[in-house]
Amino acid sequence: MSTVKTYQKVNPDKDVSFGISKMEAIYTKRMGKVDAPHRHNYFTVLIVDKASGFHKIDFNTYTLSGGQIYFVAPGQVHQVIETEKSVGYSMVFSNQFLIENSIPLSFIASLNLFHNYGQSPPLQPNKEQFGIIQSFADEIFKRHHREAIMKNLSIGAFLKLLLIECNASCAMNPIASDVDSSGDNLIRKFKQAVDNTFKQEHSTSHYARELHITPDHLNRTIKAKIGKTAKDYIQTRIITEAKRLLYFTDLSNKEIGFELGFNEPANFSAFFKKHTQVSPSNFKKNEIKE
Repeated sequence: MSTVKTYQKVNPDKDVSFGISKMEAIYTKRMGKVDAPHRHNYFTVLIVDKASGFHKIDFNTYTLSGGQIYFVAPGQVHQVIETEKSVGYSMVFSNQFLIENSIPLSFIASLNLFHNYGQSPPLQPNKEQFGIIQSFADEIFKRHHREAIMKNLSIGAFLKLLLIECNASCAMNPIASDVDSSGDNLIRKFKQAVDNTFKQEHSTSHYARELHITPDHLNRTIKAKIGKTAKDYIQTRIITEAKRLLYFTDLSNKEIGFELGFNEPANFSAFFKKHTQVSPSNFKKNEIKE
């Protein structure tokens, strides 16, 4: 039985919540071997100056090339397949790092950069914008690898500037404020609650109780903010995880269904087919193995 490897900490040997490495150093350390598909419980940003190969994120494959920036959200499964040594930066950071260095979680949520399901194509800023973003990454790398007063706070400041520049270059969903509106705060808490317990809890009423509001209030707020009901969001999250497990593991349909909170394999198969128009077995056969 094979499952997707999950990295829980930025550095398992140290109490560290931020890291940045040069992609060429990672390639050399791996001796050019392809890394297995895996996921992190923290954010990943790849700033690619030069590369050849592919980057798989969930069920989508993107061609690696220079001038790209990838954003991988916690929980997404990804794999970098290089045909030659890449040049650039791999940067990782946790919620803990953000909180400890005065970056509100609502700031990350307001960016149009990290998506924990659906497509995650690379950002491809123009040459000038990429140069600015790369200069912030250079500064972060230098500060991370030297000891200084308020080191992490300064890294956090440059990280925030880097993300703001990335968000500006995609010209979508501009940041209005660091301050939560009540609706934005509810959305963030709802998404976090779903990520924490969607394998056990599938009902809108459960999350409404957890958030101390009515199901109707939750549905109206979610619908107004993200264009789908709370129920739709929960079901999409379950389907995304089911596809990840079908795509990246050799778990049986029964095992996947049980992991996702379905007591009967038939219930899981019916749920999956209802939302994808294909059975789990055919999805794995036709979408993955072809």
